[in-house]
Amino acid sequence: MNPAKTRPNDRPSGNRPNDREELKYLGRLLGDVIRAADGPDVYARIEAIRQAAVSVHRDGGEAAGRTLGMRLDTLSADDTLRFVRGFMLFSLLANLAEDRGASAVRDDITVARAIDELAAAGIDKTAVADLLSGALVAPVLTAHPTEVRRKSVIDLETEIARLMEARSRGDADLEPDLLRQIAILWRTRPLRSTRLVVRDEIDTVLSWFQTTFLPVLPRLFARWEAAVGAPLPSFLKVGNWIGGDRDGNPNVSADTLNYALQNGARVAIGHYLDELHALGAKLSISTSLFAVTPALAALADASGDTSAQRSDEPYRRAITGIYARLATTHLALTGRPPPRPGSVAAEPYPTAEALLADLDILRASLAADDALLGGGRIERLIRSVQTFGFHLATLDLRQNADVHARVVAELLNVAGAEADYEALDTASRIALLRRELAHGRLLTNPFVAYSDETTGELAILTAAAVAHASFGPDCIKQYIVSKTTGVVNLLEVQLLLKEVGLFRPGSPPTSAIMAVPLFETIEDLEAGPAAMADWFAMPDMRALVAGQGDVQEVMIGYSDSNKDGGYLTSNWSLHEAATALVPVFEAASVRMQLFHGRGGAVGRGGGSAVNAIRAQPAGTVQGRIRITEQGEIIASKYGNPDVGAASLEGMAAATLLASLGPPPTEPAELTRFRTAFAGISSEAFRAYRGLVYETDGFRAFFRASTPIAEIADLKIGSRPASRTKSDRIEDLRAIPWVFSWAQARVMLPGWYGAGTALSGFADRGLLAEMAQGWPFLDVGLSNLEMVLAKSDMAVAARYADLMPDVGLKATVFGAIRDEWHRARDTVLTLTGQANLLDRQPVLQRAIRMRLPYIEPLNHLQIELLRRHRSGDSDPRVREALHLTINGIAAGLRNSG
Repeated sequence: MNPAKTRPNDRPSGNRPNDREELKYLGRLLGDVIRAADGPDVYARIEAIRQAAVSVHRDGGEAAGRTLGMRLDTLSADDTLRFVRGFMLFSLLANLAEDRGASAVRDDITVARAIDELAAAGIDKTAVADLLSGALVAPVLTAHPTEVRRKSVIDLETEIARLMEARSRGDADLEPDLLRQIAILWRTRPLRSTRLVVRDEIDTVLSWFQTTFLPVLPRLFARWEAAVGAPLPSFLKVGNWIGGDRDGNPNVSADTLNYALQNGARVAIGHYLDELHALGAKLSISTSLFAVTPALAALADASGDTSAQRSDEPYRRAITGIYARLATTHLALTGRPPPRPGSVAAEPYPTAEALLADLDILRASLAADDALLGGGRIERLIRSVQTFGFHLATLDLRQNADVHARVVAELLNVAGAEADYEALDTASRIALLRRELAHGRLLTNPFVAYSDETTGELAILTAAAVAHASFGPDCIKQYIVSKTTGVVNLLEVQLLLKEVGLFRPGSPPTSAIMAVPLFETIEDLEAGPAAMADWFAMPDMRALVAGQGDVQEVMIGYSDSNKDGGYLTSNWSLHEAATALVPVFEAASVRMQLFHGRGGAVGRGGGSAVNAIRAQPAGTVQGRIRITEQGEIIASKYGNPDVGAASLEGMAAATLLASLGPPPTEPAELTRFRTAFAGISSEAFRAYRGLVYETDGFRAFFRASTPIAEIADLKIGSRPASRTKSDRIEDLRAIPWVFSWAQARVMLPGWYGAGTALSGFADRGLLAEMAQGWPFLDVGLSNLEMVLAKSDMAVAARYADLMPDVGLKATVFGAIRDEWHRARDTVLTLTGQANLLDRQPVLQRAIRMRLPYIEPLNHLQIELLRRHRSGDSDPRVREALHLTINGIAAGLRNSG
C-alpha cells in the first residue's frame, strides 16, 4: 500500500527476486487497487494507519503508539472492515514475496549434496541405492483446520505468484494482469459463508496433487536417479488422511472415504490421460522410416484403431488403445467418463500394473529404435503411474481406541461371547481377541440392528475392503489407532478388519492393512516401547508383521504430548520413545517405520522438517519415515511447484543423511547429554503442568484472554474444536489450543516451561556443550527462538486485560510474562546473540516486516472481542473479528 512515487524503482534487479523490493511493488499495487475501488479517502485513512504502525516499530515512543491507537479507535465499522481486509491482504502478499525471495536464495540440502556429504564420510552410492531400494519417505496431508484462507483466495495468490515469476524472467509488462488479479482478490470474500465439510477438504487437497505432486515428483526422481547412478523405486509417495480420519470427526464416513478414493482416481487417471494425449500428438513415427519391436506392433494391432491415416503410425495406434482402456478404467473407478473419452471400445485395466506393462512396451520400442527417442514424457508418465497408481495417494484410516473397544464389545456381546468384554481386565481381553482371530467365524449378524456407532464403523471398513478390490492394496495400507495404550488396541483393530475380510486367520495370519499404534500423551510415549515388545512377543502377531514385509509403523504424536507436558518435555519424550523403540525392533528383527504426527506450529511439532529429520535419534529413521503435513503448512510448502520440489527434495536428502550418515554426537557425549536433559525435562514438565493444570482459574483466564471461542465459530474445518462438550483443557483439541495462544501473541505452547528448566540448570558449561554439539537441542532452541520472536508480552498484556478477575489476571499473566523473559534470556545466552534470530537474519527481517501489519490487527481484535462479548449484535463486528483472526494468522504464518 505504498504511495505511487515508489514506482520507478520497484522492479527487482536482475532475475533474482528480492523480497523487500517485491513486497514494496505488490504493496503499491494493492494501494492502487484500494484507491480505485474505494476512493482516495479510504486509501488515505488506511495508508495513514500503515505509516503510523511502521513508525511505531521504526522509531518507538509512546507518542507514536498513541497516534496509532487513536487512528484505529476512530475507524467507522465499514472502514474497520476495509482496513482489516487491507492489512490481511498485505500479509498474504508479504508471504508470497517472502516465499519467492526464499526460493531464490535457498540453500536447501539436495539428494546430490547429501550423496557428496555421505561420500566424504566413506559411504558410497551403492549404499545409497541399497537404502533407497527399500525406503519410504511420505508426507501425509491432513485436514486440520488451521488454514483460514478460502481456496479461492489461495488460487488467486498462486496466480499472482505465477505472474511475479514471469515478471522476474523479464516477460512483457505484466502489471495490468497483476493489478487485475489483486483487484479480484480485493473483491473476493475472504471468509467462508458456510462451514467446510469433508468433501471440501478433499477437493482442496486434491488440487495440490494437480499443482505440485503429479508434475514435480517424476522430474525429481529423474534427478535422483542421475545423482545415484542407478534406477530407483518410487520411494517418495504422498499419503492422505482426509476422508479416512474419523477420530473425533463424526462427519467422516464410508461416503467420504469413497469420495476421497474416487476423486483421487479421477485426478490421477485424468493426469495420465492428458499425458497420453500429448504423447499421441508427438509420436508420429512411421514404420515406413523406422522399425518397431514386435511387442509394440502387436499392441498397435490390438488397439482397435483402424484409421487409414494412422495405418503406418504404430505408436499412435497403440496409444489409442491404451487411452481407450484407461478412459474405461476412469469410468469404472470414478463412475464418470473422462472429459475426453476414448475413440474405440476397450476393456478397463484391472490394475495399474497392467497399464505399466503397456507403457513399458512403448518405452522399450522407442529405446530400441533410437536412444534419443527414450526418456522424456514417457519416462515421466511411467514414473507417475508407479508413484500414484490408480488411487493417487494412500489413504490412512484413523479412529480412537475407545471407539474400537465399544464396537468390539457390542459385536462380541451380540454374538454370545463367553464373557462381558467390557468387564474383562486387559490380559483377559487380549486372550479373548487372540482366540477370535485364530478362527474364521465372523461376529456380525446381518439380521441384527447394531448401534449407530457400530454400524458406521462397519460401513467404513466394508468400504475399505471394496476399495482394496477396486483400487488395489496400496489405496489403504495403515490404520492409525489413536489413544493406544497397549497391544489390546491393535488386536481390536485386527478383529474389526477380520469382519470385512481384510484380516485372514491362518498359519500365518495375514492382514491387508497394518494396525499402527499412535502414542500421544507423555505417559503413552513412555509405555510405547513395552507395548511394541509385547506385540512382537506374540507369535501370531509376529507372523502377521512378517507378512507385511517385516516392517511395523509406530506413530508418535507431537500435538497432544505438547498439550499434556509442554514443549521441552514433549520433544524429549518423543526423542526418548523413539530411542527406546530401536532395541525393541532390533530384537524382533523388524524394520521400524516412525510416523511423526507434526503440526504447523512449534507447539505442535512444527519447524523445519529437514532439520527435524536430521536431528532424529540414531537408528530411528532407517530409510523409512512418514510425516504429517497439516493445515496452512500444506499450501505454504506445496502450493508453489518450485517450493514444493525443494520441500520434497529436502525430505529425501535429510532421510538419506539421517539413515546413513555418521552420528553427529559421540556416544559418550550423548549419554551425558541425555542424562542431563532428563532432569531439564522434568523441571520443564513441572513448570508447565503447574501453570496449565494446577493453577486455579487458569482455564478461565485462557478462555477470557484468547479468542478461543471465536476461533471455534470460524468455518475453517469439518472437525469440532473439542472432543467433548466440556471446557477442560484435556478435552480441547491441540489445534485451537495452539491457534488461540498465537492470536493473543503469547505462543505459550511453544515455550512455556523452557525458561525455568534451562535457566535453572546448574552446569552452564554442560548446557552450552549440549546446545552446540547436539542436534536435538540445537533444533529445539532454533524453534524455541522463532516462537519467542513471534510472541509479544506487551500485546499479550492487553489481551490479558480481557480477564475481568484482576487478581487472577495478575497471577496467571505474571507467571507467563516472567517465564517468557526467562526463556528469551536463556536462549540469547546459549546462542551468544544480542537479539532473537540474529543468526537467522532472513527470518528476523521477515518477522520485523510483518509486525507493523499484525499489531494493529491485534489492537482491533481486542476491542472487537470486548464489543462482541458484551453483546454487540452488529454483524460487522463479528465479521471484522473473524477477519482479524485471518489477518493475524496470515501474518504469523505457522500459528496453528
